[in-house]
Parts: sequence; structure tokens; C-alpha cells
Amino acid sequence: MTQPVYLQSYQNGKLKEISQKLSSSLKSCSICPRKCKANRLKNQLGFCKTGIKATVYSFMPHHGEEPPISGENGSGTIFFAHCNMACVYCQNYEFSQLDTGKELTANKLAEMMLQLQSLGCHNINLVTPTHVLPQILKALPIAISAGLKIPLCYNTSGYELPETIKLLNGIIDIYLADLRYANKEISLKYSGAPDYPKYSQASLKEMHRQVGIPEFDPQGIIIRGLIIRHLVLPNNLSGTEEIMRFISKELSQGSYISLMSQYLPCYKTKEYPEISRRINCDEYKQAQAIMQKYGLENGWIQDARGSESLAGINIKPNT
Repeated sequence: MTQPVYLQSYQNGKLKEISQKLSSSLKSCSICPRKCKANRLKNQLGFCKTGIKATVYSFMPHHGEEPPISGENGSGTIFFAHCNMACVYCQNYEFSQLDTGKELTANKLAEMMLQLQSLGCHNINLVTPTHVLPQILKALPIAISAGLKIPLCYNTSGYELPETIKLLNGIIDIYLADLRYANKEISLKYSGAPDYPKYSQASLKEMHRQVGIPEFDPQGIIIRGLIIRHLVLPNNLSGTEEIMRFISKELSQGSYISLMSQYLPCYKTKEYPEISRRINCDEYKQAQAIMQKYGLENGWIQDARGSESLAGINIKPNT
């Protein structure tokens, strides 16, 4: 069985070097596109409202991710509180936008990883890890020294700094990344991130360069690779045509895509009539047709009625 790439980086000292570099960067934080320059080592808070310690809302074996992520035993999911996005429709707003969760030391975070592994989880799924990457990499060597040996999944909104993602080469096995908007005015209005298209596309190029098209074990569990999530928004506000064109032309037609239909109008959506409803069948079918138009046949589609759960349908099974 292929070992996670972080084990070699741990052995050759690269993990320690990158961890120290990211930890020192907290003195004037610029690990994400916000570049707030807050001194998080002194608990100054920038956009993400996170100081020197990571805050975790919950952790558990999760069975609702894409089939090769969850598998039979679940994905070892750690939900980090706070976020560097400000999505007005966030389903997880209680812990992404509000002050909900518990601050943890590196030792406690390492214990969580090991507990999830002991439960048989297929991977450690780091949800919204961007703003706490230094804290994660500080905990990782502790977990490795105690026996951690399952892949790391970096589950991100896509609002990443490419330079930061480059540092993760040889550390992250699986990228599960959103590609949410194609238009900067739309991303500003609904997520407070006008430069989202620029940074998300550049970061996904780097992720693809590092891990490429997904590789699976004999049981169909992903062991390495990039999966791209695209959430279909009402009234085509997500810019599906432009996004699928980018994936096809700039990444690979072999890319694996999770075309998501489970948009829910929650949090602040009452203030935005154009997104205060769920998507309809026609909107989802149109997004699916665009995906296939660009030759993107690997991935998963959902119930066209807008079911919240993934149907786990392979458009083109991996061979």
C-alpha cells in the first residue's frame, strides 16, 4: 500500500522546515489572500478571527462526502471554526462565521487525528484548514510520531494563496477543493472576496500540478489526487460555463468533478432574493450539460431534484 507523502517529508526534515516557516509567518499573517498582517502569535485577530491556537467545532467519521473520500468507514473529518470567506449563504455559519468551537493545543489536535485513524477512517479530512495551516502542521509531526499513517485531505473553499499551496507539496495527498465563482463581482457580493476567481484558479493549478488526477486503491478509496467541487447556485450565479471551460482547458479533461446540487438558502440569504431559493431541476441539468460539453466525464452528479446527499453516480467509472 502506498504511504502518505507526508511520511517521507517527516523523515527528511521538510515537514519540520515548512511547519516552522508557516508558524513564524503568524507574526504578520499572510498565509491566505487576505494578507491581514495580524500578529496572531500575540492573538491579534484578522479576518479569520483566529489567533495562535486552532479552534475546532467537531470531529467525526463522516459518511456524506464523495464516495471515494468516505468509503465504508467514513472520512476522519475535523471541522475547523472560522473561515477566510464570508459567504452569505454558508450552511455552516454557526462555526464558520460565529464564535463557536473550542481552542486546541497541537497535542490535542494530534490526538484527534489518531483517534479518527483508530476508528478506521480512510483519511484525515481537514475542513476549512486555510487559516489554521500552521497549527495543523505543528500537530502533524506529533501525530506521525505516534503512528499516524493515513492520507491527509485538504478540504478547502479554494480561496487560497498559491504560494502557500506550493509549500504543501509533499505533505498533502488529497485536495478536495471548491471552484465556486467565475466572476469577481459575484464573489465579492456573496462571499466578500473579489479576487476569488484569480486565486482559486491559480491555486487549483498548483494542486493539480502536485497530485494530478485521482488515484484509487482496489476498494475505490482515493489515495492521492485532486477532486474539484462546484456548487450550482440559483440563476447561474456560480458561472458554471466559465468554470468548466477553465477545468477542461487549464487543468485536464480527466479531472474529477463533484457537481453539487445541495445549495440551501440559509444564514443571510433573505437579504438576497436572487439566492433565497433552492436550485431547480433545469438549472442543475443545464450545469450537468455544460460539464459534459467540455468533455468532463469523471466525477459524481447528484439527484437533479436537488437532493442534499450525493448520489455517488460515476459519469465515467475509473479504470
